[in-house]
Amino acid sequence: MKFVNGKFCKNPELATADDFFFSGLLAPRNTSNPLGSNVTAVNVVQIPGLNTLGISLARIDFAPNGLNPPHTHPRATEILVVLEGSLYVGFVTSNPENNLFTKVLYPGDVFVFPVGLIHFQLNVGNTSAVAIASLSSQNPGVITIANAVFGSNPKISTDVLTKAFQIDEKVIDYLQAQFWWNNNN
Repeated sequence: MKFVNGKFCKNPELATADDFFFSGLLAPRNTSNPLGSNVTAVNVVQIPGLNTLGISLARIDFAPNGLNPPHTHPRATEILVVLEGSLYVGFVTSNPENNLFTKVLYPGDVFVFPVGLIHFQLNVGNTSAVAIASLSSQNPGVITIANAVFGSNPKISTDVLTKAFQIDEKVIDYLQAQFWWNNNN
């Protein structure tokens, strides 16, 4: 086996159809969590045959008012298509502009989130919503902003966060004491 892109590649002579297969993307996922969303990733972890191919995808299920919170993929651009419901989506460009680009999407609509930019999706409909995201990496990574900043282990120094966010230490203590939900599976 060779180690490529952080994953072991099987000897091609030992590969089977199961190395290129994932079942179950059709099934709705449980959105009974504080965010009201559930991301089902299909990347090199689930399909080893994706290694070195530069693609992956995810199904995102949303309860009414469910949120896929602000996050980034450090190694991939994402293209999202809405299958059911309506989603308010957006991304923020990099410093110094920090321009916000948003749109409300309906079934069949597509939106692109450029590599590394913070983005989000919010179900603005009264029913559940479903979207499929395709990513330009077999291992796109995900950094959920609130989890990373306020849920790190060990905690980021209160001195750093009070200065960065220009807020009181009690607010930082409160935010760091929260349970930051991970909706990525």
